[in-house]
Amino acid sequence: MFRSLACGAALLVALPAFAAETLSVETYRGAADVSADPERIAVFDIAAVDTISALGVEVTGAPGNLYVDYLADVADKAEDLGTLFEPDFEAVHALQPDLIIVGGRSANQLDPMADLAPTIDMTIWEDVVGQGLQRLEAYGKIFAREDKAAELRASFDTQLANTREAVAEKGTALIVLTNGPKISAYGKAGRFGWVHSALDLPEAALKISDSTHGESISFEFIQTVDPDWLIVVDRLAAVGQPGEDARTTLDNTLVHETRAWKNDRIIYLNASDIYISGGGIQSMMRTLSDIEAGFKGH
Repeated sequence: MFRSLACGAALLVALPAFAAETLSVETYRGAADVSADPERIAVFDIAAVDTISALGVEVTGAPGNLYVDYLADVADKAEDLGTLFEPDFEAVHALQPDLIIVGGRSANQLDPMADLAPTIDMTIWEDVVGQGLQRLEAYGKIFAREDKAAELRASFDTQLANTREAVAEKGTALIVLTNGPKISAYGKAGRFGWVHSALDLPEAALKISDSTHGESISFEFIQTVDPDWLIVVDRLAAVGQPGEDARTTLDNTLVHETRAWKNDRIIYLNASDIYISGGGIQSMMRTLSDIEAGFKGH
């Protein structure tokens, strides 16, 4: 049993009979019991911040930099708890949260955080859409916002249907991530593969590694694959680092020979949305909207 669950169980034993109700929710590591409608929450997963704030729940504490612009107001109002990789444990302790949420880049902080308060791991990884929607349902249950969660789910389903319609029978796509001058490709089994799976969008290259960081590729690879569409994620833009941007990197004579370039069918996604907060309900809808707009524009 996870230390987070043990910690939560110990607290429940110690509390008097009028203690808060508990409920069971599905987490990345299995079912866990948490207090219903916790008032003070510390969140170390940006996808979780995304979905929880979309439900209208105040995030009490979070990393100082959330990287995504649409969560700037949330970051401004929340207590600064350090970073995903280096949490400020003293600040977390001072916050006295009723619940701590970790996930993804902060998942390995579950055990030390569980020494401070009940903690759950809400990582979204293997199935971005499925797990993202599962987290939406869980947060709706935890914070007594089931109606709002259902409303958000309906909006997502509508956006997904609209985007599927926009990409239907429009040809193949290759998803690439640029990191300065370096390029990686992602297939259906990769980190951004949900774009292919959820939209039934045909892959231009069928044998791409499912590595977390994608498969390192060359301009010759893009030329040979010759996708109808290029869907681009600029890592440097996502993390706010200086360097050669995606448009500069892809402005290459070999890329110029592809159908995607010749037909101006290159979609530059909002990189932070899909790279940083991927799986959050707002992030997924924003990414789908970008793809829909890109395909409808041609």
